[in-house]
Amino acid sequence: MEIIENSLNKLIKYIENENYKGYDPYDALNSWIPFYILGKWGPIIANQLIKRSPINIRQLIGIKKDYNSKGMGLILKAYCNLYRLKNNEIYLEKAKMIFEWLTDNYILSNSGIAWGYNFPWANTAEYVDRRLPTVVATSFVVDGLYSYWKITKDIKAKNAIIGAAQYVKNDIPITRFDEGICFSYHTKSHDICYNASLLSAEILLKANLVTNDIFDNLINEAVLFVLSKQNNDGSWNYSYDIKNNTERKQIDFHQGFILTSLNNIYSNTNFLHNELHDAINKGLLFYKEKQFESNGKSLWRYPLKWPVDIHNQSQGIITFSELKFFNTDYLNFANTIAKWTIENMQDKSGYFYFRKYPYFTNKISYMRWGQAWMFLALTELLVNL
Repeated sequence: MEIIENSLNKLIKYIENENYKGYDPYDALNSWIPFYILGKWGPIIANQLIKRSPINIRQLIGIKKDYNSKGMGLILKAYCNLYRLKNNEIYLEKAKMIFEWLTDNYILSNSGIAWGYNFPWANTAEYVDRRLPTVVATSFVVDGLYSYWKITKDIKAKNAIIGAAQYVKNDIPITRFDEGICFSYHTKSHDICYNASLLSAEILLKANLVTNDIFDNLINEAVLFVLSKQNNDGSWNYSYDIKNNTERKQIDFHQGFILTSLNNIYSNTNFLHNELHDAINKGLLFYKEKQFESNGKSLWRYPLKWPVDIHNQSQGIITFSELKFFNTDYLNFANTIAKWTIENMQDKSGYFYFRKYPYFTNKISYMRWGQAWMFLALTELLVNL
């Protein structure tokens, strides 16, 4: 406990000294350099090179530290956890400050409100403008808002959650299958990404919890589809290509995302109770036995062992803390992951490193990707101990 508390205190001091602003692994396109003049591949290559470099050149190319809505949502929930744990008004005051920032910085959609990233990003499939919100960013903001609402019953938080649910219900494209439905990543895509679809379902779930049961059918259909995509060993791949009838075989922290989302739905509804329990239990066994070593070190993307990514570490702590009731050993394992991470990836100044390789460590600090997630992870562990 003392190790966790000391680590958390150092991390909080670092985050607050940075005024919650930071760099991001994917913020390359905030540079003044017009990478797009090199065509489709210019932004993609720039993003990958700057993300993978252990030398931070962002200041040289005009990238500034900034607030990130998703990171702020994670920090909001972490402060709410600390208030629940310590009953100290200072944490509620800080939570209110983050809450006010989030409710002042949403993006209007056609039907509701949502949140996105503070940078544009590109991959081989698309270029996404920074003004375009996503269900992923919105879901983690809503999770923070819901934690704040449970403590304060603030009507502004309730209305924001309902507004986000309207964004999902009315603006996000839905792909229908015989097994169920899949929500897209944002309003301009028709992708089939399992964890993103469940995060949409979680937004609808939170709206249910602050109002009446009005989104049950959509939540249930989204759950059915994801359950149909679980592999026999308990894992999930990342996404499904409907044109080629193939899956993107990427197994990493998204396994933890899916398990946490399914558990939140399992814990707050009566839908497919036995089936959900079995799927979660099976997924947890794979997650612990195949994606982590016994000392708490995570694999990068199963079965690849390196690098150790701080996002994998933090999600492991969160998942095994929150799902402790599935196995009495899971909470102890969350503690094991936290201690390994603190010993191997926390800087003396308080922040956590991005990635650890066999022979060197990328020590760049990323506020959303690393610090916000570890802030939430350590508070989730303490709340559940």
